[in-house]
Amino acid sequence: MRIINKIKESTNSDDSHVIFSFEYFTPKYPRGSTPDARKEISDAFIAKVARMAAHGASFCDITWRPTSADATVDLAGRMQTEIGVDTMMHLTCLGMTLESINKAIDGAKSRGVSNILALRGDPPVGVAANSTEPAEVKGVPVCGLDLVEHIRLRHGDFFGLAVAGYPEAHPSKILEGTDVATKEGYEEDLVYLKKKVDAGADFIVTQLFYDMSFFFNFVDDCRKIGIQCPIVPGILPIVSYRSFQTMTKTCRTKVPTEIRETVERLKSDEVALAAYGVELATEMCTEILRRGIRELHFYTMNREEPTLAVLRRLGLVKGDNGNVPRLLVVKEEREEKKSVANGPTNLIPA
Repeated sequence: MRIINKIKESTNSDDSHVIFSFEYFTPKYPRGSTPDARKEISDAFIAKVARMAAHGASFCDITWRPTSADATVDLAGRMQTEIGVDTMMHLTCLGMTLESINKAIDGAKSRGVSNILALRGDPPVGVAANSTEPAEVKGVPVCGLDLVEHIRLRHGDFFGLAVAGYPEAHPSKILEGTDVATKEGYEEDLVYLKKKVDAGADFIVTQLFYDMSFFFNFVDDCRKIGIQCPIVPGILPIVSYRSFQTMTKTCRTKVPTEIRETVERLKSDEVALAAYGVELATEMCTEILRRGIRELHFYTMNREEPTLAVLRRLGLVKGDNGNVPRLLVVKEEREEKKSVANGPTNLIPA
C-alpha cells in the first residue's frame, strides 16, 4: 500500500489517531563474510524489524547503502513480504549510474515494495557536492528533485514517494563556523523542497531536530509557500553519547544549551543518558501531538527499546511484542539466549 494513502485514510477517519513508523540502517556485512554469515545477519535484522513492527507501526523504512545495494533491495522486499509491514526503501542517486538506479527501482517494484524515499545522498569520497553537473547534461539523476522526476516519468503513480525536509535547512546551507543557515539559504532550501513536492513527492520526512521551534517554524513556512502535503517529524531518541555527537555533527543540528549540558553531564553514565533520551523524546512527541500533528517517524539506530519506551510512555503501544511469525520467534529466542550468555549486545551491526 502506498504510505500516503495510509496517512490520508488515518487522518480522515479519526482526528485523534496517531501514525508512527520506524527507520533502520541496512546492516553492515563484514568484508569477506560467507553467505551463511550474511544470511544470519540479514535474518537477525528481519527478526528485529518484525518484533518492532508487531507493535503497530504504520510503515518501516530502510536506508540505502550503495555498497550493499542488492542486499538493501532484498531486505526491503523481505520486510514487505515476510513481515507484511508497508516498507519504504531509501534510494540515493548521487554517484550512481542510470543503470544502477533503474535496477534498484525495478528490484523494489518486483519485490512488492511500492514506497521510496528519494534522496540525493552523499557525494563520492573526494568529490565536492557542488561539482556534479546537472542531470539534463549527464542524463542521470544527481539530486532528490531529479530522482522524483525520474521515478514519476518511468513508473507513473505506482510508487508512493517521500522526500527529505530540513527544519534548519540542508546542512550545505549552514556555513562553517556557524550553527544556523542564513535567511537566504533557508528560503532557497524551502523553494527547492516545494519543487520536489510539485514534481510528485507525496509527503515529507524531516531530518532530526532537538530545537522544537525550528520544526514548528518550518511547518508554518512550508504552508505559507504552498506545500500542503503531510510533513512527518523525524525523532531521534538519544541512545548514546557517541551516536548523539556523530548524528548532530553530521546533520549540523542545533542543540539547545540545556540539552547539550545535560548530555555532557550524563555522558559517562550510559544508562542515565539513555533514560534521559527517552524522557526528552517523549516530551518532544507530546508537544508535536499537542500541536495537532499525528505522524511520528523514529530513527531507531537499529535499537528496539528506546523507541518502544517512548511509544509506551505516549500510550501508543502496550504490552509485549504481539504476533510475530513463528520462524522469527524461533530466531529471536536463539538470539536472546546468546545475549544472556554474552551480556547485552546489539544484534544488528552498526
